[in-house]
Amino acid sequence: MLSADGLLVLGLVVEGSWLSAGSLLHLLLFLSVCLHCLRYRRDADSTLLWIVISWSLPFVGPALYAAFGVYRVQRKGWQKECSNRELLSARQTHASEILPLSYWQGLHDAVAGEPSSSLARELNRVMDPLLPDYPLLGGNDVQPLVTGDEAYPLMLDSIRSAQHHVHLQSFIIGNDRVGRQFLELLAEKAGEGVAIRLLYDSFGSTHAFFGGLFRKYRGIKNFQLCGWTQANLFKRQFQFNLRNHRKLLVVDGRSAFAGGVNLSESEMTHDGAPAIRDYHFAIRGPIVRELQYSFMRDWYYMTDENPEALLQADHFPVIAPQGTAYMRLVNGGPSSEMETIADVLFTCIAMARKQLLAVTPYFVPTVDILRALRVAALRGVDVRLVVPKENNHFYAGLAGKALYEELLTAGVHIFERQPPFIHSKALIVDDVTALAGTANLDVRSLRLNYETNLVIHDDVLVNRLKGIILGEIALSTELNLHEWRQRSKGRRLMENFCSLLTPIL
Repeated sequence: MLSADGLLVLGLVVEGSWLSAGSLLHLLLFLSVCLHCLRYRRDADSTLLWIVISWSLPFVGPALYAAFGVYRVQRKGWQKECSNRELLSARQTHASEILPLSYWQGLHDAVAGEPSSSLARELNRVMDPLLPDYPLLGGNDVQPLVTGDEAYPLMLDSIRSAQHHVHLQSFIIGNDRVGRQFLELLAEKAGEGVAIRLLYDSFGSTHAFFGGLFRKYRGIKNFQLCGWTQANLFKRQFQFNLRNHRKLLVVDGRSAFAGGVNLSESEMTHDGAPAIRDYHFAIRGPIVRELQYSFMRDWYYMTDENPEALLQADHFPVIAPQGTAYMRLVNGGPSSEMETIADVLFTCIAMARKQLLAVTPYFVPTVDILRALRVAALRGVDVRLVVPKENNHFYAGLAGKALYEELLTAGVHIFERQPPFIHSKALIVDDVTALAGTANLDVRSLRLNYETNLVIHDDVLVNRLKGIILGEIALSTELNLHEWRQRSKGRRLMENFCSLLTPIL
């Protein structure tokens, strides 16, 4: 029999062995993270932050790195890039008079031209090498829609009119009245023989997924649903950070809706609560087939559906010019298009001569975009940035505020829009060009998410959008540099702390 002292000594020995094993495992995990960080080149601040987290949070830090570290972006991006190339190869292989390639070639020639503005033409020439797969297309009609109050009725009417197919893609589909209304109508059209393809982001639509909304519609004839994800624990895929942020509706290949509006009750006025502020666009004209093909690339990546079924002529009908807008698709994502949206943004900011109006819900840009905004203001451009006064993600709001003083000292005008929350994303350059869509001015949109923006050259449309943004400014409070510098030290500490997290958020 061991005495009490003997049991105590034995307990300490056992505890010490467990501590030694735990310390050794912690050290091994930490070194593994360090080696992996150094193996794949990335921003120095991101690398150092992950190393600090891995050491400071034993076991938890390495687990966070495995789940959210960006080291899989390159490999996942390459998989998506290979999928894109496979579909392009199929398009080229089967090109004929009834398949899209010949249509697109003839269409591009038919609507070839340039905007009337010299700045727009100059911007377009710079964008040619940045966007070799997305030519400038004229003959488009674009109608701006503000919030779901304006967008949803037109989208639902368009779906009701569908004769052949409906392709719908959204980051968020809510498990609410709006989500159910859209899915019920899609199911109804599927019953009429219309082919339905619905692509939702599994992360953004978590509530609908776990709430059983999608399960209700699986198995319906002509109704295909697919959740976008690049994480699968059973396949040892741990990348939860790559999300498909696109919002797109294409009906019969002839009309489209694109922009920032998700399918959620919060996007419309309900129960006395105002809709969050968001911009969407009803689109007709040749650019619709570019949006259609963008949907097809994402759908093919997730489903491997037969390319011949996707590239059928009915999906890409010949579209006559519908309006006066010149438009260009700008897709971005962690593939060969990773820096595309950032490059286009930088180009627009750098080439502005008179005024830049920018609206974004999350302002955590890359260093080069931040510098471009500062330099534009310093060289005399009227730079106005509209952000929400109250952010729905407090850490993103605080991280953005850490950058305000740097902008204010350069002469940038910052306007905090009063509630409701503004979720819009748009940039207007000198009243002649607009860039709008799904991408926020933050690192996530520019580096991690799959996004779709549109470059629009059209005086009427751009001035309508400018009027909308000026309306946001009228309901905003402009920040004053002197007053901003008087905020509390505690507030500054919180802002700077949240700013440190931006490389991994």
